[in-house]
Amino acid sequence: MPPTTRAPSQDGRPAKRTRLSSLSSDEMAEQVATARVDHDDEQEDLEDDELPQQPTEVRASDLYLDTINRAVLDFDFEKVCSVSLTNINIYGCLVCGKYFQGRGRSSYAYSHSIHEDHHVFINLQTAQVYVLPDGYPVSDPSLDDIAFVLSPCFTPASTANLSSPLHLTKPSYDLNNKAYLPGYVGLNNIKRNDHMNVIIHSLLHVPPLRDYLLLSDFRGKESELLKRFAALAKKMWNPRLFKSQVSPHEFLQEVNRASAGKFRLEQQGDPIEFLGWLLNRLHKDTGGTKRQNSSIIFTTFQGELRVENQQVLVRSDASSNEKPRFDIARDIKSTVSPFLFLAVDLPPPPLFQDAVEKNIIPQTSIHSVLAKFDGVTTQESTGQLRRYKCQGLPPYIIVHFKRFTKNIFVEEKNPTIVNFPLRGLDFGGYVDASTSGESPVYDLIANVTHESVAGTTRDKESTVWKAHLRAAGGGGENEKWFMIQDLIVEEARKEMIFLGETVLQIWERRLNGSGGARSMDVDE
Repeated sequence: MPPTTRAPSQDGRPAKRTRLSSLSSDEMAEQVATARVDHDDEQEDLEDDELPQQPTEVRASDLYLDTINRAVLDFDFEKVCSVSLTNINIYGCLVCGKYFQGRGRSSYAYSHSIHEDHHVFINLQTAQVYVLPDGYPVSDPSLDDIAFVLSPCFTPASTANLSSPLHLTKPSYDLNNKAYLPGYVGLNNIKRNDHMNVIIHSLLHVPPLRDYLLLSDFRGKESELLKRFAALAKKMWNPRLFKSQVSPHEFLQEVNRASAGKFRLEQQGDPIEFLGWLLNRLHKDTGGTKRQNSSIIFTTFQGELRVENQQVLVRSDASSNEKPRFDIARDIKSTVSPFLFLAVDLPPPPLFQDAVEKNIIPQTSIHSVLAKFDGVTTQESTGQLRRYKCQGLPPYIIVHFKRFTKNIFVEEKNPTIVNFPLRGLDFGGYVDASTSGESPVYDLIANVTHESVAGTTRDKESTVWKAHLRAAGGGGENEKWFMIQDLIVEEARKEMIFLGETVLQIWERRLNGSGGARSMDVDE
């Protein structure tokens, strides 16, 4: 159908529709001139009331719904005008997917509708659809899928099954009829942001934090970072995506701004540093204080660690050839501090290896590295001996394996493989006896590994970060794991998860009386 336009009548009522194709060249030039934006009058650009909100009669053929191209719609990017780069009053063209400011007669969207013969636009804030240049709203059930992709909605009932085996039996399908499992979708690596992608995946598979974000309706004074993180969570768990992948661009752009450029899309970084920064920012943005359980972050991840310090005294006789004598001061200073994740050290690999040992990758058990928190093992640092033991464990424990060390010349990576169970890890030996009755047994839900193609350093061009995520299931042979590396999503064999160079893990407390897989020994 040829595009049409509507000129206002003298009495203010909508005039008869006029076909653009019937306009003379002078009349067309006048229409285009009218559509141009006056940059000196920003208020006029944002004015929508100058157009009629509802014509006296709207024919079905005037809706132009058959021109909508869902394949080009992508709401993952920052909602800014493609011409003025402003983020105020933005509309998306449902024909070509571009963003424009306003819909008044002096707006970019109005001009686009005349120049390009595109007539259906959606307000990216309210999800209301309009036909331009006429300016009347459209309400049609066929547009519901677009509104849901733009702003997915979740209810307690819809989130209840995301952590149950039932979730595995209900795959979704994109526009190309490709099956995908909501929550286990690829994240686009825009430049070098894969180290942030694995953290996003890991956090958004922690049920309390995930459900908090999915059920949120942040439209008040919440921070932009929190709003965009919630929007990203809803897109990743959306069961009605147009394509089975999501771009974190909108969220990571805000991360760049909020971190003053510390975490950028084009620069490879440390996922642990990003995790620490993000958790603290989310804690603050959700109203958290220093008090325990003051935010969803503290309620989910915060534990308490007791640190005992002993001063090391060195006594030696300068006139004697005897070796110096080391004494430990009797006074012990004990402090209790909160923590959001536990950092453990890996045993150093052997310095000298023969031809056979070079082919042997050093290994250790997770209990060996967690012994740091048994309250008995001592570590010397800056003239002090320290012992650590947890005073309280959170529902979800984040463990960081300190695999990278820096010296003056280069950053080196420890290739030691850590053996761990997927289920049934007992943290009872690393926490003081508690009267709360909570189980000290935890099951793994997320595992982040690092691969360096070009040697032992974390080279920008050869770094690969992967996330292994446990899918909903009760354990045993029916339990499924997925490996996600940027846009690659594939089911992972459980025996292969142990072979990666683990940098980060998230463990979930097992509820008392719950079943699950048999507690594996870490050496199995």
